[in-house]
Parts: sequence; C-alpha cells; structure tokens
Amino acid sequence: MTQAKPTVIVVDDDEAMRDALESLLRSVGLEVQTWKSAPEFLMSERPDGPTCLVLDVRLPGRSGLDFQRELLAANIHIPIIFITAFGDILMSVQAMKGGAIEFLPKPFRDQDLIEAIQLGLARDQTRRDDELELAILRKRFEMLSSREREVMYHVSKGGLNKQIATAMGITEITVKVHRGQVMRKMLASSTPELARMADKLMEAGR
Repeated sequence: MTQAKPTVIVVDDDEAMRDALESLLRSVGLEVQTWKSAPEFLMSERPDGPTCLVLDVRLPGRSGLDFQRELLAANIHIPIIFITAFGDILMSVQAMKGGAIEFLPKPFRDQDLIEAIQLGLARDQTRRDDELELAILRKRFEMLSSREREVMYHVSKGGLNKQIATAMGITEITVKVHRGQVMRKMLASSTPELARMADKLMEAGR
C-alpha cells in the first residue's frame, strides 16, 4: 500500500499570495491546495496523507486565530503555520499557545516557511502513525475475552502468574493459558512489549 503524499493547505484571501506560495511549494515537490477562506477549506475533502496548514491571520468573516480555536474544538488536528502582515506579540503568543508551529510576519524568508512546513508535516505524520498503531491495538484487544483482558491488566502491572492466580481466584495453570493467549492475540513478543501496549490503550481510554 503506497503512502499518500504530504499536502500543504494554504488559506489566504490574497490571490497573489496564494499563487506565490503555491508556486514556491510546488517547486520543492510539495502537493498544494489553496483556498481564499476558512469555509471553503472546511467544505473541501481532506487529503489522505500528512497535512500542514499555512493560514493567514486576517481572513474574511473570521480571524485565523478564531479558526484555529474552531479546529481544536472540532477535534481537527492540523499543524498550523500563521502568516500575517499585521501581526503583533499578543497574536503570536495566542497562536503558539494554541499549538501553532510558527508565526511568520510578512515578508518572510522562503526557507523559514519551508522549514516550518517540513516540521509540521513530520508532526502530522507522527500523529497519523500513532493513531494507526492505536487502532490496530484496539482491534487486537477486542479479540480478548474478559478474563484474558483481566490477565493482561495484571501482567502489564508486573504481576507474576502466582500473584495473578490469587488475585483472580483461578489456578496458576489457567493464568499461564490465558497469558499465552493474550500474548498471541496481541502479537506481543515480550512482557515489556505487552505492558507498553496496555499503557497505550489505557492512556487512550481503550
């Protein structure tokens, strides 16, 4: 299965700026989508691969900072790079507190923008990889019986077979059988690996 190409989304109401950014980014081999407003972007189809958003602070109808808050509230996680000709320190602080990658005043150096975009795309790829890994773990976890899940919990907490048997009121041999099934179904090659899987599932609320 081939991996989807990274895409940079540019949202800026200045057509000349959109065209210039598209030309720049395509020149370094990046896929680009450009939109003149936040609603246009929201109505568009999301790219399949890692994504980064280059967002103008001042947009028609709403500010880029307001749009950033809306995306977070909607649980849409896209790394954002703000660009602006009218920025100030307060705007920059708000943007960075909201998780922005960078806040670049116009005119900015092409290289500064490209480096920020590369960082944003790398972070989004990491997020996507983590989400895929979690989805796979959840699917495996669903294959476990309730008793196997309980054994997995105790094993992940460092419990020995004898201790688990006492805690669950079953024989040590039964614990060994369940433990083997858990390792097989979760595709864990070692107890520490199983513990890491359990921690990841617990952190995500399963």
